[in-house]
Amino acid sequence: MRQTLPGHTLGHKFWNAVQARGARVALRQKHLGIWDEVSWTAFGQHARRVAMALAAIGVAPGDTASILSNTRREWSYADFGVLLAGGVSSGIYPTDAPAQVEYLCSDSRSRVLFVEDDEQLDKVLQVRERLPLLVRIVVFDTEGLSHLSDPQVISLTAFQALGDEFDRAHPGEFERRLDSRTAEDLAILVYTSGTTGKPKGAMISHRNLTTVMERFVPELPQDETDDKMAFLPLCHIAERMFGELMSLETGARLNFVENPDTIAENVREIAPTVFFAVPRIWEKFYSSISILLKEATGLQRWAYERAIAIGYRVADAKLAGRPVGPLLDWQARIARWLVLDNVRRIIGVHRMRWALTGAAPIAPDLIRWYLALGITLVEGYGMTESTGGGSVNMPSATRVSTVGKPQPFNEIRLSPEGEILIRGPNVFMGYLNLPDKTREAIDDDGWLHTGDVGVIDGDGFLKITDRMKDIIITAGGKNITPTEFENELKFSPYITDAVVIGDRRPFLTCLVMIDHENVEKFAQEHSVPFSNFTSLCRAPEVQQLIQQEIERVNERFARVEQIKKFRLIEYKLSAEDEELTPTMKLKRKLVNEKYRELIDAMYGAPA
Repeated sequence: MRQTLPGHTLGHKFWNAVQARGARVALRQKHLGIWDEVSWTAFGQHARRVAMALAAIGVAPGDTASILSNTRREWSYADFGVLLAGGVSSGIYPTDAPAQVEYLCSDSRSRVLFVEDDEQLDKVLQVRERLPLLVRIVVFDTEGLSHLSDPQVISLTAFQALGDEFDRAHPGEFERRLDSRTAEDLAILVYTSGTTGKPKGAMISHRNLTTVMERFVPELPQDETDDKMAFLPLCHIAERMFGELMSLETGARLNFVENPDTIAENVREIAPTVFFAVPRIWEKFYSSISILLKEATGLQRWAYERAIAIGYRVADAKLAGRPVGPLLDWQARIARWLVLDNVRRIIGVHRMRWALTGAAPIAPDLIRWYLALGITLVEGYGMTESTGGGSVNMPSATRVSTVGKPQPFNEIRLSPEGEILIRGPNVFMGYLNLPDKTREAIDDDGWLHTGDVGVIDGDGFLKITDRMKDIIITAGGKNITPTEFENELKFSPYITDAVVIGDRRPFLTCLVMIDHENVEKFAQEHSVPFSNFTSLCRAPEVQQLIQQEIERVNERFARVEQIKKFRLIEYKLSAEDEELTPTMKLKRKLVNEKYRELIDAMYGAPA
């Protein structure tokens, strides 16, 4: 049983880790083509300097500081520096526009804003005159800012030097700050994506966080010998908890990817041993292998098909709780040695002991495929308001199509309407400045109303069927759960995401977001002419390709649940686009509104 890192607040846990782990590697980040290592001692020094600089400029315990940056080690320096100073840390997505940055800083009453570079600084400078509480802007990367002379703007290096000077002149202040917070105090703010209305600031206490950190599933262990990757936004609860904070709790090395476009390359370089990722990443890995197989020789495809078939037999036995017999075990070892280990190396997961998926639904066939490769991929369920905790499958008890059983620190039950309710010390404090919204979210008995609909089977496994607001009721009165079809469709290497349409409509239709890289490759291989993304989507051969993928999935569903028509979203979407969440999921409500004319056209309504 893993020993719990001592400390009742994140600040205490962090400082205890620094003292105990010393020269061991805490973080790695690529610099000039080389993976640069940061020890726990150095990590602690960076964070302490930030904490003392905050004290030097008058930021008091309980004050908020915000971080506007991509995921990088300086994000963690600032994050833990704020916590060591007794402050509240709030993240801002680097894709947010200046107006959103203004709102989030104003709502959180941020005194200091850490920004990544000149691009992020420009956003703040556009709105700072409307942020009277903001006293300092700290820049991580000052390249391109050598001629900037602004008394409110300071580099991280200079800011830390200010902290060093203050620390020497005020002995005991660091310890006083560290001891100023209790377990019940607010630690971080995590703003929801705001698909309807303005983002809400979820208030998460030190106890909320330490509960999940300390009591994470023992069957999914990690320690100081493990390598992990950080690539999702750190202002999202998933990366904050399962990346940064679980690495703090366990000592696992946290490797920061160069940028979102180099994830696949960095996975191969790092070869992580434990890995948390959203379904889109697991889908992307699978798609890359599917495309490579199309280019493989006949012998290579034959070998793969035989090997993966053996892997599926092993996976199905494990999922059914049956023992893997000696003959099948021997066949599986040969299959991995000859074929499947090479597939794992191509992806970069050959060292992986276990993997976790969450933050969005995943196709059951995808979990089976990874299990067939010999990778233990389990699905869990949580949300910002439950501090990322909730339920999780375990290697010894996994049920595909479910998100497992409740984690030991919380209870889960269903309301009479089928809504999933969670209660436990991981349930958040409420929404900042929104008491009415808080009362809607947490009832008088302490149950968090998740807004998700589910069922619990006889063995206690929870299955998410949909969001309460997303269930489709057709014109004929049929209740449809759209995510089941969407998840099956996303298993295609040519489809990134899809939204099923049909509420109060006579039949179901679908909007599809293609996988640009794989569809472009298909077009090149089949001599399909195109000049840009839009013309690629409109090519008859591409339309036929997606039609075939939809027909493949249609075969698995009853006639009333099948897709009759589809349209492709003809614009290449990125994290900056409002239709996508930070984890690259299409926002159903916004898609229905923004593409209404396209949707109406599928039903023969006037465009």
